[in-house]
Amino acid sequence: MLAAADTEEGVQARLLHELEPVVAENLDRHLQVAKSWHPHDYVPWSRGRDFAFLGGADWQPADSQLDPVAQTAMVVNLLTEDNLPSYHREIATRFSRDGAWGEWVGRWTAEEGRHGIALRDYLVVTRGVDPVQLEHLRMLHMTAGYDSGDKTALQAVAYVSFQELATRVSHRNTGAAAGCPLAEQLLTRIATDENLHMVFYRNLVAAALDRAPDATMCAIRDEVVGFQMPGQGMPGFVRNSVTIAKAGIYDLRLHHDEVIAPVLRFWKVFTRTDFGPAGRQACEELAAFMAALDEQASRFTERRDRQRHNAEQRAS
Repeated sequence: MLAAADTEEGVQARLLHELEPVVAENLDRHLQVAKSWHPHDYVPWSRGRDFAFLGGADWQPADSQLDPVAQTAMVVNLLTEDNLPSYHREIATRFSRDGAWGEWVGRWTAEEGRHGIALRDYLVVTRGVDPVQLEHLRMLHMTAGYDSGDKTALQAVAYVSFQELATRVSHRNTGAAAGCPLAEQLLTRIATDENLHMVFYRNLVAAALDRAPDATMCAIRDEVVGFQMPGQGMPGFVRNSVTIAKAGIYDLRLHHDEVIAPVLRFWKVFTRTDFGPAGRQACEELAAFMAALDEQASRFTERRDRQRHNAEQRAS
């Protein structure tokens, strides 16, 4: 275990070194369980046709067979995946490009790259969304890029433990809401990747807790309390997030119950006995935040249920 008196910079550097064997072990595990797949297999190419530039017809709203809310969710999901170059930079500079860390960064980036390829091909071939508007949003979002600020390596690995699971839930529920079996099949496949990535990062944080419990607990608290999805900066994100939440694709209840709470349980943060003063304080602050988040999620779902009931009453 790292000494409590170590400076933050020293803790970060030594942890990266000490976790190298854990990274190697989990990389081997990941390669054994991850199944290879090919984006082109999930795209119904026979449904494709030329756009006006090649003598065909440009997109019209009637072309899409997707549920309107699913259209919104799929665009948000795809634009999030599009910022992969920024994400690669974030983890490569914080973790390392050498050894097991570097090998994982490369593997993770390659696997994540398939998600954007498959989603875009599906949406363009099936005319699920307006491809001109999609390209316009991609240019805006990627030009802005993603910057997580001054996160430490510990904070970064804690963040992605939650973020990968959040992305998995979002993809899975978007697929279920799409109204298209092919879209659901594709998004289920992507969600499986995201879950494996979550397991990798979750295991690293568990190992970090054993080696530097206070520093790791503080990082976990920071990332839960300040959590934001990586697509936060995309155009229309707040409005689209409300639409997605009202549809039950990703909302506060799911965030609490299916993302944050299960990961915290895995780490046993509320039952550990090896925290010093800083770790205990972080744990108490986290517990208070989770209770408040639970109450907020309940209020949201109750309000949404009332709105749905009133809408049904008016419709009848």
